[in-house]
Amino acid sequence: MAITAAMVKTLRDRTSAGMMDCKNALEESGGDEDKAVEILQKKGLLKAAKKAGAIAADGVIHSYIHAGGRLGVLVEINCQTDFVARSPEFRSFADLVGLQIASMSPEFVRRDDIPESAKANQLRFFTESLAEEEAASGKSRPEAARAKILEGKLDKWMAEKCLEEQSSVHDADDGKSIKDICDALSAKIGEKIAIRRFVRFELGEGIEKKKADLAAEVAEQLKSVG
Repeated sequence: MAITAAMVKTLRDRTSAGMMDCKNALEESGGDEDKAVEILQKKGLLKAAKKAGAIAADGVIHSYIHAGGRLGVLVEINCQTDFVARSPEFRSFADLVGLQIASMSPEFVRRDDIPESAKANQLRFFTESLAEEEAASGKSRPEAARAKILEGKLDKWMAEKCLEEQSSVHDADDGKSIKDICDALSAKIGEKIAIRRFVRFELGEGIEKKKADLAAEVAEQLKSVG
């Protein structure tokens, strides 16, 4: 049977396993959710879920510098013990997350971090853009269709802006999301791992650079000479 996104989401909500892991388990089980849970259990992918209620208060504040010092990232990634925080696998994950933030400029870690005001503003922008598009084409969509389009646009925007939902820029990860990679590492080491917060710096960002007016400079120099 065809595995739908809704089925994957339901299994992920139930197990906290990665999206691709849930999809693969459902395909292997022929769409049977209970069997898919058993498959995930056998593969050890529910270890992270068992740790979901644990407190991850250790970890690192990792710095990542890119592009010859013109772009930098600070990210806090938590785990449960200092032993894991010092492990090569954890440090490698922190470096991957830093590269992801530097490359893809996410604004939030996860959807829960997005303020309602930001979602409302973005929805307003999509609504106005859709209205302009319909006015230009002279074709008006049914209200239900319009609502579905807006929902899809907002969902896509949130996925693009949230670090956990972005596809990894590292080729070896085969397009897995950052959350999928985080969950897989949690399952492997048996500790809860969570990205807490980050900040991204780009050289000159927010500074209004002075635009050189060559003609005006030459005229000014001629005046001084005269």
